[in-house]
Amino acid sequence: MVVLPQEDRVMNGVTRTAKPGVSHDAFQWQSSAFILQFSVVLLVVACCVAGCGRGERAAVVVYTSQDQVYAEPILNEFSAQTGIKVGAIYDSEAVKTVGLVNRLLAERRNPQCDIFWNNEELRTHQLAEQGVFQETNSWQALGFRSRRIVVNTNRLPIASAPRSLSELTNAMWRGKVALAYPLFGTTATHFLALRQEWGEARWKAWCEALQANQPLMVDGNSVVVKLVGRGEAWIGLTDSDDIAAGQREGLPLAAMPITEETLLIRNTVAVIRNAPHASAARRVLDYLQRPDVIRKLVAANALEGISPADIGVRTLKPDWDVLVHELGTSTKTLKEVFLR
Repeated sequence: MVVLPQEDRVMNGVTRTAKPGVSHDAFQWQSSAFILQFSVVLLVVACCVAGCGRGERAAVVVYTSQDQVYAEPILNEFSAQTGIKVGAIYDSEAVKTVGLVNRLLAERRNPQCDIFWNNEELRTHQLAEQGVFQETNSWQALGFRSRRIVVNTNRLPIASAPRSLSELTNAMWRGKVALAYPLFGTTATHFLALRQEWGEARWKAWCEALQANQPLMVDGNSVVVKLVGRGEAWIGLTDSDDIAAGQREGLPLAAMPITEETLLIRNTVAVIRNAPHASAARRVLDYLQRPDVIRKLVAANALEGISPADIGVRTLKPDWDVLVHELGTSTKTLKEVFLR
């Protein structure tokens, strides 16, 4: 398997949003620089996937935002069972799926990828709307994770922990809440789903109150878990798989229960329109939907469950078409609130 090494993750690059220093322009420049560097690395990897003249070519190329630690064993098993070589390209946690989405959009006229395995659903709907995927049966959902409030049990008794997102704006939690920048990945998707649920006025007021409460803004959900686990933050907003990873490391963490403010996050797998190896891509799609494969992802805590229908409480149910249609407007508001 050919693999793109993950970028070094910024573990200590914590920015308190109440302080100046993260300007809108600076953030845009950093994002553009990252995407440029990311594209150069992807070109090198594409050369490796093609064999770089050594006569060795991957039979199927997978772009995936699923964490490498979970995806790689599954793809290796697929290769072992089918004899089909896989070239896998992973994302960086800092911008999560956005980097791969931009890559797929740029490659529409000359696809380099055969199949896109995404671990958050919004960008899949965005790509589907823009015709990136195969026309018929282009993508499927599998399993789910969830967005959760996580607390450090050494800092905060469970009985005293916040149960709702509205409580995160209380003055008693000032400077004690950690979350990833809500412009990328599952944090962005969660915030956009809340906008749809609450309405623009309530949602914007909550975002502004959260920002005013001086949260620790970091470059990814796993960093949130580490900050909470070390007690640098008492409370975090993150993904269930990252909480499980922290608990495996022995960190004093507890996830608060699923509520009506919880977003369930489905994995998706999609065959790219005019994929160079469409037949092999279809086999990967079918393989990832197998119940035994999904159960392995659940056992590894990459997924929380097989079907959202198994959750016995009401959760957020976004209208994805509307979310995609309003993506530009919503993201503009998030930038105005969290990057000023």
